[in-house]
Amino acid sequence: KVASSLNQPNILTIYESGEVDNLTYIAAEFIDGDTLRDHLRNKRLKLGEILDISIQMLAALDAAHEARIIHRDMKPDNVMIRRRDHVVKVLDFGLAKVTEKKKTASDEPITHEESITEFKTAPGQIMGTVNYMSPEQAQGKPVDVRSDIWSTGVIIYEMVAGLKPFQGTTSAHTIVQIIEKEPAPLAHAGAPN
Repeated sequence: KVASSLNQPNILTIYESGEVDNLTYIAAEFIDGDTLRDHLRNKRLKLGEILDISIQMLAALDAAHEARIIHRDMKPDNVMIRRRDHVVKVLDFGLAKVTEKKKTASDEPITHEESITEFKTAPGQIMGTVNYMSPEQAQGKPVDVRSDIWSTGVIIYEMVAGLKPFQGTTSAHTIVQIIEKEPAPLAHAGAPN
Protein backbone atom coordinates (compact mmCIF):
# COMPACT_ATOMS: atom_id res chain seq x y z
CA LYS A 1 0.00 0.00 0.00
CA VAL A 2 2.89 2.33 0.77
CA ALA A 3 4.50 1.76 -2.65
CA SER A 4 1.20 2.11 -4.48
CA SER A 5 0.89 5.67 -3.17
CA LEU A 6 4.03 6.68 -5.07
CA ASN A 7 3.87 7.85 -8.67
CA GLN A 8 7.39 8.16 -10.04
CA PRO A 9 8.88 6.58 -13.21
CA ASN A 10 11.70 4.88 -11.28
CA ILE A 11 9.44 3.18 -8.73
CA LEU A 12 7.65 -0.06 -9.55
CA THR A 13 3.94 0.66 -10.11
CA ILE A 14 1.63 -1.32 -7.83
CA TYR A 15 -1.83 -1.68 -9.36
CA GLU A 16 -3.63 -3.58 -6.64
CA SER A 17 -3.13 -5.60 -3.50
CA GLY A 18 -5.49 -7.68 -1.49
CA GLU A 19 -6.30 -11.05 -0.04
CA VAL A 20 -8.15 -13.99 -1.57
CA ASP A 21 -8.73 -17.26 0.29
CA ASN A 22 -6.22 -16.25 2.99
CA LEU A 23 -3.53 -15.55 0.36
CA THR A 24 -2.14 -12.05 0.06
CA TYR A 25 -1.37 -10.81 -3.45
CA ILE A 26 0.18 -7.78 -5.12
CA ALA A 27 -0.46 -6.93 -8.78
CA ALA A 28 2.40 -4.84 -10.15
CA GLU A 29 3.76 -3.71 -13.49
CA PHE A 30 5.87 -6.28 -15.31
CA ILE A 31 9.51 -5.28 -15.72
CA ASP A 32 11.21 -7.07 -18.60
CA GLY A 33 14.74 -6.84 -17.32
CA ASP A 34 17.22 -7.93 -14.73
CA THR A 35 17.88 -7.02 -11.15
CA LEU A 36 20.92 -4.84 -10.63
CA ARG A 37 22.45 -7.87 -8.86
CA ASP A 38 22.16 -9.91 -12.09
CA HIS A 39 23.27 -6.93 -14.20
CA LEU A 40 26.48 -6.68 -12.13
CA ARG A 41 27.25 -10.39 -12.26
CA ASN A 42 30.70 -11.03 -13.75
CA LYS A 43 31.16 -7.59 -15.30
CA ARG A 44 32.35 -4.10 -14.49
CA LEU A 45 30.14 -1.19 -15.46
CA LYS A 46 31.36 1.89 -17.28
CA LEU A 47 31.26 5.17 -15.37
CA GLY A 48 28.40 6.57 -17.51
CA GLU A 49 26.21 3.55 -16.74
CA ILE A 50 27.02 3.76 -13.01
CA LEU A 51 26.02 7.43 -12.99
CA ASP A 52 22.80 6.74 -14.95
CA ILE A 53 21.72 3.93 -12.61
CA SER A 54 22.65 5.97 -9.53
CA ILE A 55 20.73 9.06 -10.66
CA GLN A 56 17.61 6.99 -11.35
CA MET A 57 17.80 5.18 -7.97
CA LEU A 58 18.21 8.51 -6.19
CA ALA A 59 15.28 10.02 -8.13
CA ALA A 60 13.09 7.16 -6.89
CA LEU A 61 14.26 7.66 -3.31
CA ASP A 62 13.77 11.42 -3.57
CA ALA A 63 10.12 10.86 -4.48
CA ALA A 64 9.69 8.32 -1.68
CA HIS A 65 11.38 10.58 0.87
CA GLU A 66 9.28 13.54 -0.25
CA ALA A 67 6.24 11.38 0.55
CA ARG A 68 7.92 10.61 3.93
CA ILE A 69 8.53 6.96 3.00
CA ILE A 70 11.82 5.29 3.97
CA HIS A 71 12.61 2.16 1.93
CA ARG A 72 14.91 0.49 4.54
CA ASP A 73 16.04 -2.33 2.21
CA MET A 74 17.89 -0.73 -0.69
CA LYS A 75 20.10 -3.37 -2.31
CA PRO A 76 20.88 -4.52 -5.88
CA ASP A 77 18.19 -7.21 -5.64
CA ASN A 78 15.53 -4.49 -5.15
CA VAL A 79 16.57 -2.51 -8.22
CA MET A 80 15.65 -3.63 -11.74
CA ILE A 81 16.88 -2.38 -15.08
CA ARG A 82 14.42 -2.59 -17.96
CA ARG A 83 15.99 -4.20 -21.05
CA ARG A 84 14.49 -2.03 -23.79
CA ASP A 85 15.40 1.40 -22.45
CA HIS A 86 17.53 0.85 -19.31
CA VAL A 87 14.98 2.56 -17.07
CA VAL A 88 15.76 1.75 -13.44
CA LYS A 89 12.92 0.64 -11.18
CA VAL A 90 13.18 0.50 -7.38
CA LEU A 91 10.96 -2.20 -5.95
CA ASP A 92 10.07 -4.08 -2.80
CA PHE A 93 8.93 -1.48 -0.32
CA GLY A 94 8.05 -4.38 2.00
CA LEU A 95 10.13 -2.98 4.87
CA ALA A 96 9.22 0.63 4.14
CA LYS A 97 8.49 2.94 7.02
CA VAL A 98 6.14 5.90 6.74
CA THR A 99 7.07 8.89 8.85
CA GLU A 100 4.70 11.61 9.88
CA LYS A 101 5.59 15.08 11.02
CA LYS A 102 4.51 15.82 14.57
CA LYS A 103 2.90 19.12 15.42
CA THR A 104 4.10 21.22 18.31
CA ALA A 105 1.78 23.02 20.71
CA SER A 106 1.83 25.99 18.34
CA ASP A 107 0.90 23.63 15.44
CA GLU A 108 4.20 24.32 13.69
CA PRO A 109 5.82 21.28 12.01
CA ILE A 110 8.98 20.04 13.67
CA THR A 111 12.09 18.67 12.02
CA HIS A 112 12.28 15.30 10.30
CA GLU A 113 14.58 14.02 13.03
CA GLU A 114 11.69 14.43 15.43
CA SER A 115 9.26 12.57 13.21
CA ILE A 116 7.44 9.48 14.39
CA THR A 117 6.62 6.32 12.52
CA GLU A 118 3.09 5.59 11.47
CA PHE A 119 3.91 1.88 11.44
CA LYS A 120 5.97 0.96 14.47
CA THR A 121 8.45 -1.87 14.84
CA ALA A 122 9.86 -3.25 18.05
CA PRO A 123 12.73 -1.20 19.50
CA GLY A 124 16.10 -2.74 18.74
CA GLN A 125 14.71 -4.86 15.90
CA ILE A 126 17.09 -5.09 12.95
CA MET A 127 15.37 -4.90 9.56
CA GLY A 128 17.01 -5.00 6.14
CA THR A 129 19.82 -6.81 4.36
CA VAL A 130 23.00 -6.83 6.42
CA ASN A 131 25.60 -5.80 3.77
CA TYR A 132 23.59 -2.68 2.84
CA MET A 133 22.46 -1.55 6.31
CA SER A 134 23.36 1.83 7.69
CA PRO A 135 25.15 1.82 11.06
CA GLU A 136 21.86 2.87 12.71
CA GLN A 137 19.98 -0.03 11.13
CA ALA A 138 22.73 -2.47 12.06
CA GLN A 139 22.38 -1.39 15.69
CA GLY A 140 18.57 -1.54 15.67
CA LYS A 141 18.32 2.23 16.18
CA PRO A 142 15.66 4.48 14.63
CA VAL A 143 16.38 5.36 11.00
CA ASP A 144 15.45 8.19 8.68
CA VAL A 145 16.04 9.00 5.00
CA ARG A 146 19.79 9.07 5.57
CA SER A 147 19.70 5.29 6.01
CA ASP A 148 18.42 4.87 2.43
CA ILE A 149 21.12 7.26 1.21
CA TRP A 150 23.78 5.19 3.02
CA SER A 151 22.46 1.96 1.46
CA THR A 152 22.44 3.55 -1.99
CA GLY A 153 26.03 4.66 -1.40
CA VAL A 154 26.92 1.04 -0.64
CA ILE A 155 25.29 0.00 -3.94
CA ILE A 156 27.23 2.69 -5.82
CA TYR A 157 30.46 1.55 -4.14
CA GLU A 158 29.72 -2.00 -5.28
CA MET A 159 29.03 -0.86 -8.86
CA VAL A 160 32.35 1.03 -8.96
CA ALA A 161 34.56 -1.42 -7.05
CA GLY A 162 33.00 -4.70 -8.13
CA LEU A 163 32.69 -5.80 -4.49
CA LYS A 164 30.75 -4.89 -1.36
CA PRO A 165 32.43 -2.45 1.03
CA PHE A 166 31.44 -4.52 4.08
CA GLN A 167 31.73 -8.32 3.93
CA GLY A 168 32.37 -10.29 7.08
CA THR A 169 32.49 -14.06 7.34
CA THR A 170 29.16 -13.93 9.21
CA SER A 171 26.35 -11.40 9.50
CA ALA A 172 27.66 -10.43 12.93
CA HIS A 173 31.14 -9.77 11.51
CA THR A 174 29.60 -7.65 8.74
CA ILE A 175 27.63 -5.61 11.29
CA VAL A 176 30.82 -4.95 13.27
CA GLN A 177 32.55 -3.80 10.07
CA ILE A 178 29.67 -1.43 9.25
CA ILE A 179 29.71 0.07 12.74
CA GLU A 180 33.48 0.24 13.31
CA LYS A 181 35.35 0.23 9.98
CA GLU A 182 35.81 2.44 6.95
CA PRO A 183 35.57 0.72 3.56
CA ALA A 184 38.69 0.47 1.43
CA PRO A 185 39.15 3.61 -0.71
CA LEU A 186 37.67 3.22 -4.18
CA ALA A 187 41.03 4.14 -5.70
CA HIS A 188 42.35 0.77 -4.49
CA ALA A 189 39.53 -1.06 -6.25
CA GLY A 190 40.25 0.50 -9.65
CA ALA A 191 38.13 3.03 -11.51
CA PRO A 192 35.54 2.01 -14.10
CA ASN A 193 36.14 2.75 -17.79
